[in-house]
Amino acid sequence: MAESDLLKPEDLKFKRFDGEALVKYKEFFYMRPNKSCDSGPVDSFIWRDYYDVKYCVVNDEALLMTESGGGKTAGIIPLCAEENVGKYFKLLERYFNEVLKLPFIIYLADEEGVEAVRRAGLLENYTVTEEEDLKDYLYSGDDLRELKGRKFAKKRNHINSFLKSYEGRWSYRRLTKEDKLEILSCLSEWKLNKDAVGEESGVAMDEESFDAMESLDAEIVGIHDILNHDKVFDSVRAGGIFIDGKLKAFSIGNYNPREKMAIIDIEKADPEIVGLYQIINREFLVHEFPEAEIINREDDVGLPGLRKAKLSYFPIGYERKYMVIQNHMEE
Repeated sequence: MAESDLLKPEDLKFKRFDGEALVKYKEFFYMRPNKSCDSGPVDSFIWRDYYDVKYCVVNDEALLMTESGGGKTAGIIPLCAEENVGKYFKLLERYFNEVLKLPFIIYLADEEGVEAVRRAGLLENYTVTEEEDLKDYLYSGDDLRELKGRKFAKKRNHINSFLKSYEGRWSYRRLTKEDKLEILSCLSEWKLNKDAVGEESGVAMDEESFDAMESLDAEIVGIHDILNHDKVFDSVRAGGIFIDGKLKAFSIGNYNPREKMAIIDIEKADPEIVGLYQIINREFLVHEFPEAEIINREDDVGLPGLRKAKLSYFPIGYERKYMVIQNHMEE
């Protein structure tokens, strides 16, 4: 009998997912097929407080994770070799049922992971529902670096307008931890602009808009955490656009070597500068991810404006995500 078969659910000890865990265990995220934005460790780090992300390493071959944001405890598809997904899914299910006394639930389960669990024959007691508004947008790396063809004419026009307006005044540069104060200043200005636009609109906040603003605040906290943890910052790729020596746009991402995929975790720019978003998008990929065949620009959280912006870059596909709910607890 394998060592993992002897492990009892009550032996699982979960810890808060922090910067040390990101650096030490990031290779677990690349052990099986997964094209979601969560296939890199940075998203789990950025949102670790908002979703109360915890982790447990089992037998040095699997990373199990849970989330308890909003008072709802859920897990994720285990991060391990594909052939071991079923074994560790069952262990995590038992942890939920026997230790937490809760049905096993997974939100935002990646489609490759769901299929691995299905092939292991473990979904008969589960309801699986696609979370349509939360699918990740996938793009061709060459498309976004080169912007060739008629379909990208508007993007090139925006960039050309920027180049004409700021000729000799702008530059792209890779960002390091020495740029921390510049990044924080740029982020602060972006946030003030965002708040001002919301106030001037005079539109009442519906529940969806409120949730989006709340998650935006959590994202900003996550950016601060990246900047405050040198080893985490060294684990990401970051770049910025400077105008007259001042940082006006920046982007942060990480790379999934198994999928040859860049994950764009953060992208902020002064919205009043025409073409700035288009040029940080292109330059960041050209300089920091020349090897990426696929670009994951995450989901649109169901917001029409964000959806329109993501569609304007012509995705080549989507990474679909699912809610996986246990119908009844195992006795």
